[in-house]
Amino acid sequence: MSDSHHAQSLAQLLASQKAAFIREGPVSAATRCDRLQRVIDLLVKHNDALCEAMGDDFGGRPRVFSMMNDVAGSIGSLKHARDHLAAWMPDQARPSVSPFDNFGATAWVKYQPKGVVGIIGTWNAPLFTLLSPLASVFAAGNRAVLKPSEIAPRTALVLSQAVAEFFSPDELAVVTGGPDVAMAFSCQAWNHLVFTGSTRVGKLVMKAASENLVPVTLELGGKSPVLIGSGADMVNAAERIAVGKSANSGQLCVSPDVVWVHESQAQAFIDSLQTFYSGLFPSLSVNPDVVPVVNDQHFARVESYVADADARGARVVVAGDLPDAEGLRSRRMPLRIVVNPPAESEISRHEIFGPALVLRTYQVISDAVAELNADERPLALYYFGSDAVEQAWVLDHTLSGGVSINDVTMHPALHDAPFGGVGASGMGHYHGHEGFLEFSHARSVYSAGSYDPRREWGMLPPYSDNFALMIRGAITP
Repeated sequence: MSDSHHAQSLAQLLASQKAAFIREGPVSAATRCDRLQRVIDLLVKHNDALCEAMGDDFGGRPRVFSMMNDVAGSIGSLKHARDHLAAWMPDQARPSVSPFDNFGATAWVKYQPKGVVGIIGTWNAPLFTLLSPLASVFAAGNRAVLKPSEIAPRTALVLSQAVAEFFSPDELAVVTGGPDVAMAFSCQAWNHLVFTGSTRVGKLVMKAASENLVPVTLELGGKSPVLIGSGADMVNAAERIAVGKSANSGQLCVSPDVVWVHESQAQAFIDSLQTFYSGLFPSLSVNPDVVPVVNDQHFARVESYVADADARGARVVVAGDLPDAEGLRSRRMPLRIVVNPPAESEISRHEIFGPALVLRTYQVISDAVAELNADERPLALYYFGSDAVEQAWVLDHTLSGGVSINDVTMHPALHDAPFGGVGASGMGHYHGHEGFLEFSHARSVYSAGSYDPRREWGMLPPYSDNFALMIRGAITP
C-alpha cells in the first residue's frame, strides 16, 4: 500500500472515531470501566498466544518474562485506572472571582476527554508501551488507535485480532505496518499522540504532530545512570543492578546504562556483578531464561559499541558465560562491563539498549553528578547509598524522569505515580491520576451570580475618578 493510501485509510479511521466520540456525548464512568475491563479480558483470554508471539518476535523470549512484563504489567495499569477513575472524574470547585463571589458567582474545573488518541508503541515492550498508556487514555474517556512496532510483527498481528474481537473499530483499533505507516500515523490530526521510542524518532514524531498542533506524550530514553554512594552496600547494589540489567537483556528504556562508583570500590563492584550475573545465568547460549537481542541489526549495533570501546583502549570485562558460536547465532550474549571508555566512544555517546554496561569511577560524588548534569536528562536515575544527606543532595542536584533508590527499574511499576521523561528523555506521562489528567482537557467554568454590581460601583465606562482610585488602591505589594 502506498503512503497516500496509508494516510487515507488512517484519516478515515480517525474520522470514524471522532464522529463516534461526538455522537456519544459525555462518557460515563461505567463506559470507561467497561472499556478498561474489556482490555483486561482480552489479555486474560489471549495471554498465551500473545506471549508465544512475543517469544517468536524475539527469537526465544521467555514466556514468563513476557507474561510478567507485558501482560501482568499492562493489567496492573488497567486495573488501577478502572478502580480509581470514578474518584478522578468529578468537577473540582475553585475559588471564584472576587468580589463577584459575594454575589453568588462560582467556578469549577471540568475534566473532559480530548477525543481520539493515537498510541505508537515500541518493540522492546510491545504490549506494555501500548496498553499501559491506553489505561490512562480510556480512564479519561477517549477512544484510541494503536500502532504496534513492525519489529514485533507477530505480536502486532495477535493483538490486532484480539482487539477486533473485543472492540468495534470506532472505539479501539489497531493498525500495523512499517515506518511508512508510522510516519503517516504521526501526521494525522489526533486529539493527542503518544509515542514510545528513541529520541531521534521522537523528534520526527513531534515535528509531524506539530503540523496539526497535536499535543504529544513522548516516552523516550537516554543513558539512565546509577550513582553508587561511598557508603552503599556494594554487594546489594551489584545484585540489584545485575537483576535489573539482565531484564530483557538490557532492552528496556529504563535499563541502567552507566554506573558511577568510587574508584576505590570499582573492582569490588565488578567482582560482585560478575558473581551475581553468572548466578542468574550459569549457562548462556541455550538458556531459555536469557532474552536474545531482538534482531540481527540491533545485535550488530550493541556488539559494535563494545568493539569500538575495546579498540579505543577501554577495559572490557565479561560477566556471565563466555560466548560461543551458538550464542552468537541465537543473539544471546553475556553482560560486557566497559570500564571508563573515552567520551567520544560509541558506547559513551549512545543509549546501549542491550547486554552491555559502562562503568565509570569518581573521586567525589559531586564530580559524577556534574558529569551527569552536563549530558541530556535521562528517563531514569538510580542511587544506592545509606547516607540520607547524600541521597537528598543527589535528588536535589539532578533531574530525571523518575528515580529508584537502592534498586533499579522499579519506579515504572508504580501504578499511582506518573511515568515519563524530561527534556531529551521525553515529555508528558501516564499512570495514575496524572495519566488521567494528561489525556483530559481541564476546562475552566465560571458561573455568574444573580446580581452584577459593576454599574452600581462605577466599574463600567465612563470610568470615574473614584474607580481609578479604587483600582490603584488594589495594586499592592
